[in-house]
Amino acid sequence: MKHCLVCRSRFSSQTIVCPSCGFGPEVLAGIDAYAPDLAYGGGGGFKADYFSELAHLEELNFWFQARNKLILWALSKYCQKFQSFLEIGCGTGYVLSGISNNFPNVILTGSEIFMTGLGFAANRLPSTKFIQMDARNIPYAEEFDVIGAFDVLEHIEEDELVLAQIHSALKPQGHVLLTVPQHAWLWSPVDEYACHVRRYGAADIYKKIEMAGFQVVRSTSFITALLPAMAVSRLLQKQTASANFDATTEFKIAPWLNAVLFQLLSVERGMIRAGINFPMGGSRLVVAKKS
Repeated sequence: MKHCLVCRSRFSSQTIVCPSCGFGPEVLAGIDAYAPDLAYGGGGGFKADYFSELAHLEELNFWFQARNKLILWALSKYCQKFQSFLEIGCGTGYVLSGISNNFPNVILTGSEIFMTGLGFAANRLPSTKFIQMDARNIPYAEEFDVIGAFDVLEHIEEDELVLAQIHSALKPQGHVLLTVPQHAWLWSPVDEYACHVRRYGAADIYKKIEMAGFQVVRSTSFITALLPAMAVSRLLQKQTASANFDATTEFKIAPWLNAVLFQLLSVERGMIRAGINFPMGGSRLVVAKKS
């Protein structure tokens, strides 16, 4: 169902304009825009000009590849027979493209606050529905089987509000999949460059998820094998940070090293698949069910 952002009435998801008050989204570059005032950089929390760099890095870098593999496994393991999926903060559509390839019968919707990212996503997945929206005000109610937000919540001050909105947009017994950066002691210029508001602790994210009305089904750290290297790298960044700091250099590594690190994280993923939950790691995956 659609959820009118003005009068709060509910109506068919096939209808664009609210039948009660007449509110409807603007159309920007052929995409329905529910927060048009934020579409071209007004939303903060991310550098809109980073999408072009991101579109190139995602295809080649071990971190993005490994995270995608983990997300796809979690969907197949915990969200069996799901038919509809919304990604919040879909960026350039890299995660959605993996879901599309592995779950071709699922109806996909991608959302992003920035039109710049949606341009890349629409080119990558021309048959997928995309909308521009603010995750703090989702125009759906009980519409999706699964909602994913992958490295998104840490960019938003009102993360509890976003989780409540996700809860409302999910069907009864629906699932949310989240990935978030972990451990406040890893905070560095990388986080500042990426416009992060926070890095999460396990207890913190659990509390917020449960307060929003979810029950945690599975939670584990990942990027655990690389945590010592991350800690050293972040410490050096704190000591040498400058105005010209560029976080993307961290992703630009030699192909042979990229392959080695991907294989290392593949072993880690195999342990997660076997039921091991890592207490520490650069990131955390959480699967939760709407209560």
